[in-house]
Amino acid sequence: MQRALVATVLRATLAIAVIAAPTLAAAQQKVIFQSNWYAQAEHGGLYQAVAEGTYKKYGLDVTVKMGGPQVNGLQLLAVGQVDLFMGFDIQNYKAWEQGVQAVSVGTFFQKDPVVVIAHNDVKKFADLKGKTVLVSTDGQTNWWPWAKAKYGFKDEQTRPYTFNVQPFVADKKIAMQGYLTSETLAVQKGGVTDANVFLLADLGYPPYTETITVLKKTIDRDPKMIEAFVRATMEGWKSYLKNPAPGNALIKKDNPAMTDELLNYGLSKIKENGIVDGGDAAKLGIGIITEARMKQTWDMMLQNKLIDTTKVKFTDAWTDKFVRDVKVMP
Repeated sequence: MQRALVATVLRATLAIAVIAAPTLAAAQQKVIFQSNWYAQAEHGGLYQAVAEGTYKKYGLDVTVKMGGPQVNGLQLLAVGQVDLFMGFDIQNYKAWEQGVQAVSVGTFFQKDPVVVIAHNDVKKFADLKGKTVLVSTDGQTNWWPWAKAKYGFKDEQTRPYTFNVQPFVADKKIAMQGYLTSETLAVQKGGVTDANVFLLADLGYPPYTETITVLKKTIDRDPKMIEAFVRATMEGWKSYLKNPAPGNALIKKDNPAMTDELLNYGLSKIKENGIVDGGDAAKLGIGIITEARMKQTWDMMLQNKLIDTTKVKFTDAWTDKFVRDVKVMP
């Protein structure tokens, strides 16, 4: 009798397990996140959250799609091929002008890591006046107008930056745009070991970058997914800053060209400069977006005539309602 009872219980338990298994699988909502470049340390928290199962803990099955020079992530977001995109403030505001209702719901970086790298005769950023500066296409419509207004630079100074450091290495009269976490190392490896590096965020350039960007209709339709994604991503960043090994393994899997040297260098610069955990994040939590900071970006865009206020309002392209209560402290 007892043996029969045990068998009955076991059969019932197995039946429940079989029924529950699809339910548990279905609970994992599939989400596609589009990054803005090839996998790198700057995306570390994202990959860490995948590697450590943090997204799954919050009910999300996240696929990260790498960006690159030929990938228009904002367009993919607009047509619904991806759910979230790694964007930046100015881009989101400009998207509204084109009818794409892009909204930042959190940010990887408190500081934009964009830098200008100059030879050692340039001691202050203002000393670049009159010198040739290599500026990317994006740079021409975001940080360069700010630099012109603040420092009196002229468009005639610029030449296109093609993501190649060799023109800078070969010509001491040239300065170049770059990323704190990558081009600064490439310049050193090219033989220029005494360059001066100007982090524009430390000079007052206000925008956030590496933002978690979604469409407004996604906020209206699926706020729980967004809240879960934001929380898991910020937990991923906190973990990555402490022990990047799990995230780095996935980064190298997605981007086999990535080296341990560049991963370690990139993370060291992120830490040294408080890119993720500095600024408001130190008190309000990793990923925070504040109204005061967004107002600085908005005012900068107004001053430089970068925005059409008949097509977009200050509050359209961002919200802090998902990230403000997350409070993943560094």
